[in-house]
Amino acid sequence: MAIREGDRVMIISGKDRGRESRVARVLPRQSKVIVENINTAKRHQKARGRTLQAGIIDKDMPVHISNVMLMCGECGPVRVGAAFNEAGRKYRRCAKCGGEV
Repeated sequence: MAIREGDRVMIISGKDRGRESRVARVLPRQSKVIVENINTAKRHQKARGRTLQAGIIDKDMPVHISNVMLMCGECGPVRVGAAFNEAGRKYRRCAKCGGEV
């Protein structure tokens, strides 16, 4: 998967189309990502001991990986490719500007 935790992404389809945020979690087996403050749903939560309070909470739900696009610092939303640097280490390369993402 080209997208990792902490990456800045843009949503390219769905109700949150055009919004940008950070990836909180990647679910590779399901081909989904959880993006902060995107695709939120109201959930009724039961109290569990002293740590979790009961009430209605906003929960970020997974988004399919095909509906997000990685953001390059200079170009905006881009496709990425793989390349090797001088030391032989693999890195993600921006398809527009050729810089490291």
